[in-house]
Amino acid sequence: MSGIDRSATFHPLNIAVLTVSDTRDETTDTSGKLLTERLVEAGHKLAGRAIVRDEVEAIREPIERWIGDPGVDVVISTGGTGFSPRDVTPEAVKPLFRREMDGFAVLFHQISQASVGVATLQSRAFAGQARDTFIFCLPGSNGACRDGWDHILAFELDSRHKPCSLAGMIPRLRHVCA
Repeated sequence: MSGIDRSATFHPLNIAVLTVSDTRDETTDTSGKLLTERLVEAGHKLAGRAIVRDEVEAIREPIERWIGDPGVDVVISTGGTGFSPRDVTPEAVKPLFRREMDGFAVLFHQISQASVGVATLQSRAFAGQARDTFIFCLPGSNGACRDGWDHILAFELDSRHKPCSLAGMIPRLRHVCA
């Protein structure tokens, strides 16, 4: 049976949040704030937070730093996944992957379709693994971040999720799914 086993031990993850935007700052970054609040409320630790412009090198810099830091388990980005000329998050992040998580995009679009209909096609949400760090790239809207966290990440990043969660694929927690 799939779900959260409340009798199991919860292992908090160290999660960094990156907002990709040419227009947001700390006071107007509602999507980054939403993700930060959700992960802390779930019991995880905020390992870092940054806001960068929609530019390949600006996006890569904090992600490369975080994937090189053994204290960061997961990176979640918001923004830059659409089709406007400035949206370059996939172009910046995908070359860093050693593995792509195709199922994330499929599941995200199924969930998003219920919220925004066929407009979900305007998103290039994706995920993968760079070194041992999982990276999830969500669109910049609050609704997309809410859908991504509430319906996917809240479960897959919870070590108590059965039959297993991505938390058990993080080196320090591999015993969780054993």
